[in-house]
Formats: sequence, C-alpha cells, structure tokens
Amino acid sequence: MASGSTLQKAIDIVTKATEEDRNKNYEEALRLYEHGVEYFLHAIKYEAQGDKAKDSIRAKCFQYLDRAEKLKAYLKKGKKKPVKDGDSASKDDKSKGNDSSDSDSDDPEKKKLQAKLEGAIVFEKPHVKWSDVAGLEGAKTALKEAVILPIKFPHLFTGKRMPWKGILLFGPPGTGKSYLAKAVATEANNSTFFSVSSSDLVSKWLGESEKLVKNLFELARSHKPSIIFIDEVDSLCSARSDNESESARRIKTEFLVQMQGVGSDNDGVLVLGATNTPWILDSAIRRRFEKRIYIPLPEEHARLVMFKIHLGNTAHTLTEDNLRTLASKTDGFSGSDISIVVRDALMQPVRKVQTATHFKQVSGPSPVDKQTICDDLLVPCSPGDAGAIEMTWVDVPGDKLFEPPVTMNDMLKSLASTKPTVNEDDMKKLNKFTEDFGQEG
Repeated sequence: MASGSTLQKAIDIVTKATEEDRNKNYEEALRLYEHGVEYFLHAIKYEAQGDKAKDSIRAKCFQYLDRAEKLKAYLKKGKKKPVKDGDSASKDDKSKGNDSSDSDSDDPEKKKLQAKLEGAIVFEKPHVKWSDVAGLEGAKTALKEAVILPIKFPHLFTGKRMPWKGILLFGPPGTGKSYLAKAVATEANNSTFFSVSSSDLVSKWLGESEKLVKNLFELARSHKPSIIFIDEVDSLCSARSDNESESARRIKTEFLVQMQGVGSDNDGVLVLGATNTPWILDSAIRRRFEKRIYIPLPEEHARLVMFKIHLGNTAHTLTEDNLRTLASKTDGFSGSDISIVVRDALMQPVRKVQTATHFKQVSGPSPVDKQTICDDLLVPCSPGDAGAIEMTWVDVPGDKLFEPPVTMNDMLKSLASTKPTVNEDDMKKLNKFTEDFGQEG
C-alpha cells in the first residue's frame, strides 16, 4: 500500500472515529481510534515527505491515543456520566492531518490534581492557642501582624500597607516552628489552612509535580483568605545546582512563579515556611519569604513554663523551686528536648511498679474514679516497710494500683540520661544566617 493511500486511509478512519465518539458509540470509537493510529504509524514508516510531515502525524497520533485512553478508562469504570464528546475532524484533517481532532479541556486533570491536594486542607483545627506556646513572644506578635490582623481588619491593609505574602520560620530543630503553625491554624479561624509536605507535591510522573504546585496555589486562591504551610521547606526548595534533576529544578521554578510571578494574584494567600537549615534554601526562594522570623532555643523562663505544661495534671511532688532548678539546668535544650526529659521522668514511677517485689496498702483517689477515695490501693515499697506484702505487679488488680507521684529525683535521673539534640555547628550556621539575612522575633 502506498504511503499516500495509507495516510488517506488513516484520516478516513479517525474521521469515522470522531463521528462515532460524538454519537456516544464509545466502544466503536475506541476501536477506530486505535485502528487509525496503526495506519498513521505505517504511513510514518514509509513517509517520504520529510521530518516536518512526520512530526505533524506523530502529534496527531498522541492526540488520538490520549482520547482512546480516556475512552478506555471510561468503559472500564462503566461510568453513568457521559464523557465529553470528541470533536469532529476538521477539513484540514481530511486533507493534511495537521489540526487537532480532539480538544479535550484540561479540566478533568485539573480536578484530579486538586482532589489529590484536598487532603492538605486542615479541616479539623488543632486547638493550639497562642497561650499554649511558651515564650516566643516576638514570633507570635509578628505572626499576628501578618496573619490574624489582615483577616480581622482587612480595611487596615489596603493601598501601600500590604500584609506579608511569605513568612519563613527558621531555627534549631524542636523549638516549636510547627507548633506555632498549629496555633496560626487555630487562631486564623476564618481562613483555609493548607498543611503541605514534599510528599504532597512530588510525583513520579513527568510534569505532574509542577502542576501540583500550580494547582495548590490555584486552590489556595479559590479558598482565600488562605495559608499554605510548608514544613521542612528546604526539602523542596534547596539551592539550584548543575547536578540536580530536571524535575527538582522545575518544581523550584514553579514555586518561584506562583509565589511572585507575573499574573499571580496572591492577595489573601500567605505562604508560611518552616526549616531547620535556612542556609541551604535557594536565594530566589529566600527572597520571596519577605519576613524571616528566627525561632530560638527557649530561654530559662520559657523552659520553666514548658516543664509545667508537660507535667500537666500528672501527680508530682515538685515545688516551684524544683522547677526553677530544672529550668536552669537545661540551658541549650530545645522545647522538644524538655518534652522528652519530662516524658522519661513520668515513666520512672511505672518502672518502679515493674521492678517492685513488695507492695503496701495506702489510701488515695481511685484510678477508675478520681472523686472516690479508696483505702486499699497498692503502692510499690521496700521489703522492710511496715505492712509490706511480697508480690509483683502481675498480682496487683488493675483498679487497685495507686498512681505514684513523680519526684524531683525522677526528673534529675531523666535529665542525667538526656542530652540536647542541637549541636554547636548548626547554631553557628543559624547565627550566621540571622546576621546575613535579618530576622524578626
């Protein structure tokens, strides 16, 4: 079969396919699309009209195959909702095969990507108040100025007085950057809060990652006022280099365009980033975070509050002086480190129960109902104590174990075995970054 007649045959087949598609005979349309593409490919193989014509035919093949895949998916799922009809072949199709026969809009794909991002919207507020965040008064003030005030008093932020579009929270790990973001999500109750990680935006499919970034910002604009919180933003936006993958570079480029590109109307959209390593951020991304807030290691008074918060209403015998002593002994500890010290100390009484060989009876609030006082509760004791009964925790009934209080010795024991997680090298880099690029808070 000559190439000219092959090409004409292919055009006739896909013309028939588009007619069947328009008439909703999808199975026949699918068969004809696939059949027509086979003829097109045969024509390419024996085409003698040059590369330009071959490229034109290849482009047609991609369009028809794309439509065929959509029909195949539709027929497989057995949807009741009709598929958008295929467009009829144009006159040029019948003569040259140059124009598109199927101009499906990108809406289905856009909806699919946005549906994937719907999981990033925080519908349930975290219930973290500003008062739950110990210390960090400067950071809280800056966030209120950037987030809460523009939502509550929009008339104040018109003309040249514009709210911040990008805020970067940076500092050592475990200092409460993500916790501050939770407070923002709670307090900015009229706004839509998107909590995004790299896994939400990175896809194995070529070109989908940057589309996800674009759709994230489009979704935020349609739900404004909105806040996009990106934890560990350095994992997505590190400095560009010659040996990085093309995919990583495109994600960064799309971020730059969406955060402050031509035609991007980001009024009412705040990008809130958090990182422990701000020095590895790309310089263009760093510039787009107009406000950079340093979240430092907690000072002594903040550490005192943290000990109280983490102890909560657990039974303990610690005095105010004991807590001050612990706060002074934990210089260089982050909020996360202090949380671990307290949690370990809270486990000390449990360990005493596990290793005890003798228990004695005491009176105290019932483990089941704190309002009820029981006289026959059991507590671990030394073998020489008056009333000591030889038994292990296995023999103690579940509703008869007295909750031993946490003591200062328990806290000191935990403190002796816990080291701060922030090292000096990272602190030097953070201090250098703060000197170079400024900070607030």
